[in-house]
Amino acid sequence: MGMSSRLINGVQDQYSDGKAAKVWHLYIGGKKRTNEYKEKMVNLLKEHGVQTVLDAACGTGVDSVMLLEAGFTVKSVDASDKMLKYAYKLRWQRHKNNPVYDDWEIGEGDWLDLENCEDTITHPEGGYDAVICIGNSFAHLPDFAGDNGLHKLAISNFHKMLKPGGILIIDHRNYDHIIKYGALPNSSSKLYYQGDRIHKIKTSVLTVDCEATMVTLDYEIDISGIPFGKDQTMRTKPDGSVIPVSQFRLSYYPHLLANFTAMLKGIFGEGAEHKTLSDFQTNPPDDYVSSYFIHVIKKQ
Repeated sequence: MGMSSRLINGVQDQYSDGKAAKVWHLYIGGKKRTNEYKEKMVNLLKEHGVQTVLDAACGTGVDSVMLLEAGFTVKSVDASDKMLKYAYKLRWQRHKNNPVYDDWEIGEGDWLDLENCEDTITHPEGGYDAVICIGNSFAHLPDFAGDNGLHKLAISNFHKMLKPGGILIIDHRNYDHIIKYGALPNSSSKLYYQGDRIHKIKTSVLTVDCEATMVTLDYEIDISGIPFGKDQTMRTKPDGSVIPVSQFRLSYYPHLLANFTAMLKGIFGEGAEHKTLSDFQTNPPDDYVSSYFIHVIKKQ
């Protein structure tokens, strides 16, 4: 399945071999990605009067850095120590020139036990203004029992981290489309992942008893000009040129939009203020096919 052997509360850390972490900056893209996405996220947080943020899936730290430099108070956790290694490196590189990084707390955090990561970060008394779990990160959490028990526990823990009136921003890919067509949407919006070195992403859908239970994406990233050792494969581009690529595989639980919305409402309450954005658009054109659905739900 492309999953590693490292377990966190019984859940496998797919990033523990370090392959994805090593090329993540190439996959997500640089300033183009940050500039286009930053405005959308910052405006959304400001719209809700947010100051304190828990980045619950910080990965290599790029989004946390973006929010820190936009003036938010950010604390960052991730379950993968391989990804966090790059976040720690970012903090060290930048703290000399910007004092905001001196107060940036980073640590290992398990969604199934968020209250007990106090040994790495200190949660604010009363809770956070916002918890964010973005980049299709939540879909890494499997559903072993088939009852969404782990998903509900994790979302309940996000809910506990929020102060009353605080918001959870959580997303997932458009799995309705992926399951129906067996491929990622051919959308102009790449949102979080805009690297110009993405050579190919192959989609596989695992179906059990006529129900899609897992989506696996096999990534190939162009590493031309980058010292990479032996961990590379050669590929031919449409123009006939040959390039070296780095490969990694990630697997996801395919959350359908209606089911995920119902799960959020079941935890936050039917009366909770909730909206779903299509690639951060509130009212996309009727024929628009979303790459990602972003849920914004408020704690009552």
